[in-house]
Amino acid sequence: MEIHNHQLNRRTFVGGSVALGGAVAAATTVAGSDRAGPDPREEQSAFVRARINGEHREIAVDNRTSLLDMLRERAGLPGTKKGCDQGACGACTVLVDGRRINSCLTLAVMHDGAEITTIEGLADATNGGRLHPLQRAFIEEDALQCGYCTAGQIMSGVGCIAEGHAGSPAEIREWMSGNICRCGAYTNIVNAVATVARAD
Repeated sequence: MEIHNHQLNRRTFVGGSVALGGAVAAATTVAGSDRAGPDPREEQSAFVRARINGEHREIAVDNRTSLLDMLRERAGLPGTKKGCDQGACGACTVLVDGRRINSCLTLAVMHDGAEITTIEGLADATNGGRLHPLQRAFIEEDALQCGYCTAGQIMSGVGCIAEGHAGSPAEIREWMSGNICRCGAYTNIVNAVATVARAD
C-alpha cells in the first residue's frame, strides 16, 4: 500500500513534464539571448513609393506585406476591407493603374511607382470631392445592406464599366462574380452598375 501511494499518476506526470519543459525553454532563451542576431524581419524592410488616391506616399513595409495590409495598416485607409484574405470574396478590390485587383493577393512591394485608388479616394479622384456616380447609384438603388462588401463591389463595378463589361445584366453578373455579397443584394448591385454604365 505504501508503494501505491508514491506512484505517479498520469496527471502528475504530465503536469511535471510541462513545468520542467517550460523551465528549460526559459533558461535556454535567457542563456542564448546574448547570441541572438537581428530580427530577420527587420532585414526585409522596403519602401513603397506610390501615388495613392492622388497623393504621393512613401511607406515602409516588410517585403512580405500584402498590398491590402499596407493600405489598411500603414497608409491609414481602412475602407478597403479584409474579408477572406484568399482572393475569393472581392472585399479588398482596389484599382491599380486603372485595373481592379484583389489587394490581398499581391505584395505591396510589387506596386512601387503605381497609381492606386481605394474607396476613400474614388470621389476625390473623379468628382472633386463629390460622390462617384456609382457610389450615388448604390445609394439610390439600395444596393447595400450590412455594407461590408460595398467598397469592393463599388471598386469592382468601376473597373467593370471601364473595361467595357457592363453591356447587359448578364454580362455584369459574369464580370462581377468575384465579388460576394453575403446579404444577397446582387440584383440591386447589378442595377446600380447598369445605371452608371448606360450614362457613361
